[in-house]
Amino acid sequence: MVRKVKKKNSGIYIFITILITVVIVALAYTSYSYLKITPDPSGSTYSEKLNSTNAILIRLEDHTMLMEKNSEEKIYPASLTKIMTAIVVMEDLPNLTEKITLTNSTFQGLYEADASMAGFQPGEKVSAIDLLYGVMLPSGAEACIGLADQIAGSEQGLVKMMNQKAAELGMDNTHFENVTGLHNENHYTTVKDLSILLSYALQNDAFREIVTSSRHSTQPTNKHPGGITFYGTMFKELNNQNIIDGEILGGKTGYTDEAGLCLASLAKVGKQEYILISVGAKGDHYSEQYNITDALTVYNNIEKQ
Repeated sequence: MVRKVKKKNSGIYIFITILITVVIVALAYTSYSYLKITPDPSGSTYSEKLNSTNAILIRLEDHTMLMEKNSEEKIYPASLTKIMTAIVVMEDLPNLTEKITLTNSTFQGLYEADASMAGFQPGEKVSAIDLLYGVMLPSGAEACIGLADQIAGSEQGLVKMMNQKAAELGMDNTHFENVTGLHNENHYTTVKDLSILLSYALQNDAFREIVTSSRHSTQPTNKHPGGITFYGTMFKELNNQNIIDGEILGGKTGYTDEAGLCLASLAKVGKQEYILISVGAKGDHYSEQYNITDALTVYNNIEKQ
């Protein structure tokens, strides 16, 4: 009789274990179900007119894809990489007021690679939140490396975390090699994957606050007693232009010779929010900013669809 009871209890434990596993898997699936992008069957009539070689427009409310152009083709993300850098840091660092010291090694190779910089100096003690603004507004490479060293012990340590997050989000055609977006043949993604990333990151209040800021002044530091004031590169390039019946709320620009002019942006048109990822526009920092031109074109055509 005793043996029968034990056998019965064992069966109950197995059943409970299986049930708990099913619930956990279901919750995990639900957590990321919003990342599924649904195409709009009506499509778009203007995607081929864009300067960008690759683009995707998503309505955030229901993650409907309203327009796409080569959205699943392999591309180089340039500084749009920093969206992933920033969100991984934010999720792993509970205290964004924590002070981080930038060392000489933080800057190693960045000037030689012509990386964009925020303006911090070796030996400077900076809060994590100010470094994050330095990552997203002026696209500072030294801010990325400083945060990577603090969070993961090295740039490659944070890169590993970034690739883990990409896999977790279902960014199946993405692989990161660095935290800055400097060109590397094995550092690639698609605009569809980047739209998954941006829609996810925008659910983080701190990220949304940063990416929609046109300027930010840091707290005083040991190297900059008056702080540093950053201006968002996207807002500078917009030059007070905006869209009909709406507003471009924020975004992140990017550029390398291989990636072309890139832009990940958030806009509100009417009562809806949209995100647009575009890469591969011709030009450079000194030419007309065709990534901005494309954003204005796309957002101004939303109501016409």
